Amino acid sequence: MEEGAKSKKTVFIGGISDDTDEALIYETFSTFGDILEVQIPPPQNTNHPQPTDPKHRGFAFVTFSSPADAQDAIDNMDMNELRGRVLKVTLAKPTKAILQPDGNRAVWESEEWLKQYVKPLDQSGGSKLQSRGRSQSEGAEDAEEAKEDEDAMQE
Repeated sequence: MEEGAKSKKTVFIGGISDDTDEALIYETFSTFGDILEVQIPPPQNTNHPQPTDPKHRGFAFVTFSSPADAQDAIDNMDMNELRGRVLKVTLAKPTKAILQPDGNRAVWESEEWLKQYVKPLDQSGGSKLQSRGRSQSEGAEDAEEAKEDEDAMQE
């Protein structure tokens, strides 16, 4: 489904009360047409939920099966009351910022970014890693000598 087509079938419902849940939204808005999805985004800070924290952010999204149903819901429910709160019902707008699947991680933490922009060390002009200023072969010789010394001490 095209993103533009989906957005014309999704309505934004602002101003819902704390005790409003997805079932109530579904029940209220299903009179205007077939509903594909109801979403009530959770609070942004969910690290340490407190009993006094709100259950959601005060708005919801309803996706209808047709744009006409979405428009009917807007025409009939905008500025109407639900559980003592006046609702603002409009067509949902796509988010302005592109959301990254990894959230707020740095771009260089993404495998795709690393594959595209990072070169192996020997191709980047940097020097190869050396063990305490010595070549890798010298480090291997030292490790072999240490192993021989350890074996001699055990005998």
